[in-house]
Amino acid sequence: MMFNAKRDFLHGIPPVTKNLIIINLLCWLASITLPSILRNSIGEPIDISYWLGLHYIQAPDFRPYQMVTYMFMHAGFTHLFFNMFAVYMFGRIVESTWGPKRFLIFYTITGIGAAIVQQITWFMAFGTSLSEIAALGNLLNGMITIGASGAVFGILLAFAMLYPNAPLFLMFIPVPIKAKYMMIIYGIIELTSGVYNSASDNVAHFAHLGGMLFGYFLVRYWKQKDNQNGRFFF
Repeated sequence: MMFNAKRDFLHGIPPVTKNLIIINLLCWLASITLPSILRNSIGEPIDISYWLGLHYIQAPDFRPYQMVTYMFMHAGFTHLFFNMFAVYMFGRIVESTWGPKRFLIFYTITGIGAAIVQQITWFMAFGTSLSEIAALGNLLNGMITIGASGAVFGILLAFAMLYPNAPLFLMFIPVPIKAKYMMIIYGIIELTSGVYNSASDNVAHFAHLGGMLFGYFLVRYWKQKDNQNGRFFF
């Protein structure tokens, strides 16, 4: 009997998890190859991460579709790798528990939820008056959020709620930590980092918290609904 390790490995990944990883990889490849091919009307390379990344809602280049497309753009391979590694490690378990339909809905809603919280964060930072917005002008276009981290944090939160006592290892700490405590630690780190954000920190910490927040309420809603219906799966 022939053993195809590559085929068996891919077969073992649930469909939504596998396709999310593939789509994110393809989008990253497109972001580094298309600028050398596509040009605008004045001959400048077209940066698809700029147009698909999330802009502030009152920025001139904001488009509604960016609330979804931003989560498929990444700043580099390291950014992509760690996000997709988390999707693989935890997403496949959550998808196997819920099924593909519920998992895809969850991933999408937590990603959009992270974008909403990021918009609120920008709204509070930039002010609301038309004069303030006009004064900032095109500088608002420079504020862009990209990456699947909001949805990833939602997945981590879902895993911790589904399997709260599962042992996890935090980098540089050689002892296992229960998933429920791990998420509390992550939440505190993200909240502290967001509140005391330094000028050199370009991480959207509140977007991460937004993914966790939307994920928490969605898991609670589904759990209550499933208990009422006497079932757990979607």
